[in-house]
Formats: sequence, C-alpha cells, structure tokens
Amino acid sequence: MKKFKFKKQHFAFPYAIISVVFVIVPLLIIMYYAFTDKYTGQFTLNNFSLFAEASMWKIMGISFLMAFLTTVICLLLAYPLAMALCRIKSNKTFIIVMMFVLPMWINSLLRIYSVKLLFNEFLNIDKGFFLSLVGMVYDFFPFMLLPIYTSLSEMNKSYFEASNDLGANAFKTFTKVQLPLSAPGIVSGILMVFMPSVSTFAINDILGSSQYWLFGNEIYFWFQKSLYNIGSALAFVMLLLIILSVFVSNAINKLTEPTSKRAKGGADL
Repeated sequence: MKKFKFKKQHFAFPYAIISVVFVIVPLLIIMYYAFTDKYTGQFTLNNFSLFAEASMWKIMGISFLMAFLTTVICLLLAYPLAMALCRIKSNKTFIIVMMFVLPMWINSLLRIYSVKLLFNEFLNIDKGFFLSLVGMVYDFFPFMLLPIYTSLSEMNKSYFEASNDLGANAFKTFTKVQLPLSAPGIVSGILMVFMPSVSTFAINDILGSSQYWLFGNEIYFWFQKSLYNIGSALAFVMLLLIILSVFVSNAINKLTEPTSKRAKGGADL
C-alpha cells in the first residue's frame, strides 16, 4: 500500500472548492436564469429585449462615461504620486504608501457616506454626476496606485542612468524607458478601476441622482423586484464585457512587451 505524500499542489484544493462554490456555480445559475423564461422555464432570448430600448443604451453610455472619467482621473493622479513615492529616499516609504492604502481597510459604504457628509453638509453640494464621480475616484484610487507603484518600484534604476548617459533628456527617458516598462502596471490599474466603475451601484445610489442611472443600478433594480431572469440577462452582458476587457488588457500587454524589451535593451547598451 502506497503512502500518501502531501504535495504543494494540495494547497490549491481549498481554493478550488471555494472557486467552484462561490464563482462557477453562481455563474451557471445566472446563465440559466438569463436564457430561460420566468414562468415556463423554457429557453428564451426575451430577457435581453431591454437592449432594444434607447433608454438602456443611454444608461450604458452614462455608465461607460462615468467609468472612463474615473479611470482617467485615477491614472492622472496615481502615476505622478507613484513616481514621487518611488523617489523618496527613506526607510519609511512603506509607511507613506500605507497611508494611501489604509482607507481600503474601512468599509466602502462608510467611506462613501463620509464623502456625502463632507459635500452635502460642509460644501453644500447636492447629489449629482460630479459627486458620484468624486466618490468613485476616492473609492477606486488605491486600485490604480498600487499596481503602478509596484511596477515603478521594481524597475532597475540603472536603465534611467543609461538613458541619461546616452544623451536622452528627462522627457525622452520617461516616454522611451519608464512609460513602456510601467505599462503592465498601468494596464492592470486600468482594468481594476474601469470594470468595477461600470458595474457599481451603491456609490451612485448614495451620491448620485435618479437622472444618472448606471448599469449596476439597473441590474440591482431587477433583482430587487425579484425579476431574476432579466437581472441575470443584464449581469450576463456585464460578464461578457468583463471577459472582453480581460482579452483587451492581455492584448495590450503583449503589444507593450516588445517595447519594454527594447527599453531594457537600449538601457543595457
């Protein structure tokens, strides 16, 4: 009788079980409801009929606009900050980085209600598109900062020295060396901010207004009305958008790999 040998791969079993129970099974349930009739249980595509209405495309347009602005603002704020943090010559850099990450340890709803209190009570700004955008930038900003900071902090500083020795100015070093090498962190940050911004509903419920109904609010509305088939159809479309975004990010990473290699090769020379 052979003795059982415990291998490192066995540590993956609990994760596999959790993934099946809390990821795969719910997705299968959503797919079942999305393509079946509520009353007969037969196959149907009527649950997707909402996409034939102009109001749904308006909601999706506002959602993508909100997500796009959130992602761009987070990127414009996070990249210079990550560069500044990487240039700090101190043993306490980790503590400074943690100051920007600490808000993530607090419940998201509590942070959003604090934004609402600040703008409503002290600045007298009522609900609207602007306030919802501020809440999303505040909530998702760390997800943009951390990948970019990690990417920049792991760069070999000799690449910048080699670029300067070859006669490149600061702008050329940034565009030809630093930016290509940090592209994986940028793509990861964009992915981690854009898709949650499209699908979120709680932030817009608290800070937004009924005039700016987002795609996540629409999904929540149908589930709240116990119309799971229509809600599942909308969630299925959101799932397809997420899968598409993953493929796009992988394609961008593959396109930036040759640029990164050229940047490294040029710096090594």
